[in-house]
Amino acid sequence: MPRFQVPLRDMQFTLLQALDGEAHYASLPAEESLTPDLISAIFEEGARFAEDVVAPLNRVGDVEGCRFDQGEVKTPSGFRQAYQQYVEGGWPSLAHDPAYGGQGLPESLGMIMNEMISTASWAWSMYPGLSHGAMNTIETHGTDEQKAVYLTRLVSGEWTGTMCLTEAHCGTDLGLLKTRAEPEGDGSYRITGTKIFISAGEHDLAENIVHIVLARLPDAPQGTQGISLFIVPKFLPTSEGGIGVRNGLSCGSIEHKMGIHGNATCVLNFDGATGFLIGPANKGLNCMFTFMNTARLGTALQGLAHTEWAFQNSLDYARDRLQMRSLNGPVAPDQPADPIIVHPEVRKMLLTQKAFAEGGRALIYYCALLVDRSKLSTSPAAREKADSQLALLTPIAKAFLTEVGFESANHGLQVYGGHGYIAEWGMEQNVRDARIAMLYEGTTQIQALDLLGRKVLMTQGETLKSFTKVIHKFCQAHREHSALSEMVTELAALNTEWGELTLGIGMKAMQNRQEVGAASVDYLMYSGYITLAYLWARMAVEAHRQLKEGQGDGGFNQAKLATADFYYKRILPRTRSLAVMIQSGAEPIMALDAELFSREYG
Repeated sequence: MPRFQVPLRDMQFTLLQALDGEAHYASLPAEESLTPDLISAIFEEGARFAEDVVAPLNRVGDVEGCRFDQGEVKTPSGFRQAYQQYVEGGWPSLAHDPAYGGQGLPESLGMIMNEMISTASWAWSMYPGLSHGAMNTIETHGTDEQKAVYLTRLVSGEWTGTMCLTEAHCGTDLGLLKTRAEPEGDGSYRITGTKIFISAGEHDLAENIVHIVLARLPDAPQGTQGISLFIVPKFLPTSEGGIGVRNGLSCGSIEHKMGIHGNATCVLNFDGATGFLIGPANKGLNCMFTFMNTARLGTALQGLAHTEWAFQNSLDYARDRLQMRSLNGPVAPDQPADPIIVHPEVRKMLLTQKAFAEGGRALIYYCALLVDRSKLSTSPAAREKADSQLALLTPIAKAFLTEVGFESANHGLQVYGGHGYIAEWGMEQNVRDARIAMLYEGTTQIQALDLLGRKVLMTQGETLKSFTKVIHKFCQAHREHSALSEMVTELAALNTEWGELTLGIGMKAMQNRQEVGAASVDYLMYSGYITLAYLWARMAVEAHRQLKEGQGDGGFNQAKLATADFYYKRILPRTRSLAVMIQSGAEPIMALDAELFSREYG
């Protein structure tokens, strides 16, 4: 049967040793007391909650799903009780400002806690997960009164939050949205319209739900320049901050979906609901990016979650399942057949999962530390550098990790063979649940256009250079490494090629802007493979140091080095084909007239 164990040793190695988290926290104001022992204690307590309380709900949520009845949503058995334990444990407040009831820890630790519960049950984790984006948005853009009323209860977990962007006719193109916001004369607005695909938009876990809604004022310009942002609660707060009357919004239905059945994906109807402007008028999309960037890193976590879950369960199965003999002769002569982990193709799938899980964890933790620096560093230059790297790495993390997460989930099913297709083993659920991650919070294609078009080319490559310089300095420092110089040399060459490919696309785009769209997804995946190569090199250097100095767990460090070697020799070569495809340009894609796609001409 499926299981999940929080990979505490790898989490601690990645954060505290490979990424030098201890020095990172010591450099932040008011975080000097965040010692490795305290971090380990937080991790261990979070692991108990994830394994004992949340993980058993993963299968329950898939089988039962959510129940919809006359506008009300009932979550699967155990979901509400688990959420109450989550609130009682103080987990919602972990990484938020003490001024609003938070514990004041860095956001990176909150993201790592989210990794634990996300892997245990992605569908359950979405209910509290979306609240963090609402908290960040209100904390960044809200008034003091809005923070006092809404932020304090979101931080405590009494209330949860959502973001309401999408409408049936506009999808990603938010410039087309039609939801209206009409001023009432008392500082409030009447919100009218319908939003779709609202995750956790209605449920029975918390007493109130705070919706962060995009809408248009009557005199707003067309397009994205005319969008404003509003707080629209399910229940209007009383003057004392408690629960008041029901607002003019309702859940019209919940979607019947391929996966994440335990999370309610809602159609929300706003029928003259009372809302409150957050941030400047007509600047709502700018403000919403605070929420969206939080959600994109959260979705990157989903890619990691499905990878880790697939790896753990397919590894267990591969060790136990007996089938055929090793080509070099019996490995288990006392058994009727050998365990399938002896077969190279099975090992290749397992090592691919392991490389993506541990490399993806390093990427998310690297981004999490950048979030800390961008918010907490006392140096303006350090904050600016962190923001620049985050701008580049957020679309890479979101799209690349969800793509390879789906690949890893499919490998997990494949390791099980026919049993993987059967529901009771949980592998087919993992595949179904993973598929949405490449779609919501901006599809892979949208993230790729954001990366190449907005983040790289529109900055004349400066955002890219903010990160490639980091890789260059690492390669310079380790080019004479006694055991890893070959790895470092390859990373340095790819880092140079990354800049050359970018320049080539930019030159072509000056003549034909379609070149950007034609190259974008290949470019993003190429960028992802190099980014993970850098992080795997960092982990390899640390693992080698520990082995040489007799520190740490020798077997763990040997496994790190072997997995790094596998990544460089069996996964990183994918960049070769991606480079060729990028250089082939837009012509092979755009040459066929749209009319000739018809089967009549085939």
